[in-house]
Amino acid sequence: MTLAGTLAAAESSAPVESLDVVARMLREHLGAASVSFLITDFTGGSVVRLGAAGSVETDEPARRITLRGTLYDDVIRTQRPRVEDRGEGTLVRIVAPVTNRGDAIGLLELFLPSAPDAEVMREIGETAHALAYIVIANRSYTDVYQWGRRTTPLSLAAEIQHRLLPASLACEAAQFAVAGALEPADHVGGDTFDYVIDRDTVQLSVTDAMGHDVDAALLATLLVGALRRARRAGADLAEQARQADRAMREHGRHCYVTGQLLRISLIDGGAEFINAGHPWPLRMRDGQVQEITPEIDMPFGFDAPHTYRVQSLDLRPGDRLVMLTDGMLERNAISSDLSDLVVRTRALHPREAARTLVAAVVDANDGHLQDDATVMCLDWHGVGHSRRDADTGADLADASAPSWTGRTGRTGRTGRTPPGR
Repeated sequence: MTLAGTLAAAESSAPVESLDVVARMLREHLGAASVSFLITDFTGGSVVRLGAAGSVETDEPARRITLRGTLYDDVIRTQRPRVEDRGEGTLVRIVAPVTNRGDAIGLLELFLPSAPDAEVMREIGETAHALAYIVIANRSYTDVYQWGRRTTPLSLAAEIQHRLLPASLACEAAQFAVAGALEPADHVGGDTFDYVIDRDTVQLSVTDAMGHDVDAALLATLLVGALRRARRAGADLAEQARQADRAMREHGRHCYVTGQLLRISLIDGGAEFINAGHPWPLRMRDGQVQEITPEIDMPFGFDAPHTYRVQSLDLRPGDRLVMLTDGMLERNAISSDLSDLVVRTRALHPREAARTLVAAVVDANDGHLQDDATVMCLDWHGVGHSRRDADTGADLADASAPSWTGRTGRTGRTGRTPPGR
């Protein structure tokens, strides 16, 4: 059960059967009674159990397992495995996170005849780490993983919108951690978010197309395509904005898109920012949340003479930056103050903070949004304060890492994320 051996065995099988191979290896090597992989859905609020390839009926809706308040939720939130031993004569349950660079892809669940020792936990940890790469490598060849992420049917507009998002909704690097969350409205509102890491920079964008449903999704496609084309051609931030604006004016049928573009140097930490008619972001520093108020330029595609100003953004090590769309600011969106919620979620990883912020909007509207709710959460560690928590495999290999739950239900080590992560 080496990492290389697991990857090689998975690659020798068909993409849709790669998980079956890994499950079979674990059953044979560890004597597991059962092994399964649970994939997180688009919202991050539930998981779906993917059984053997022959048992997955993709013409039926995926069976959703709600995360809130469960052991699964605890493992995803803390990124620590949990071992549940219910006493002599019963199987021991192990649940481990399947994560790559901060992107919580899913969970590995095993039932063993006896409590695992340090060596077994190390092997489970390495296998869970390998599973993340296996899913990433194979999801472009089959719809099974996409099916598992859809616990509710998507409209055509929502399908288009989801394909505009980055392949991984979260990422950890040495200088930063970033994550995004998007909850579509009942009639999709055209929100998108994006990020990319180059050799010397990280770039983020949040956009909101006017209108609803397919019309808004098509506008978002045009805008995101123009931004990515310019960015991939090496254009600076101002040129990216100009090309996006031109694409909208030439092909956007007199419609417009608001947005924010952010580019941070990984060499010196300098941050450049363009605000195209979009709501101001929030910055949390030293326990205080402040609305950043840069100059606002015209939305992309606005039919009036205008330019885009590249402005400096004050970003220091330890800051958390929250970029959002106006769906987070609707009059009935959140009953409590948004800034207070940002403070209360500061100890969470950006992945969990973004999901919590969006979930608060959904809860406040009884699950029915009038506009898309979108958040991007960036923790800036700084070029001189680099840190990285993405090596899940190393954490799982530590025999002391798991949280243990006995028959009393009391939990040992929680692996709680420290403030400032």
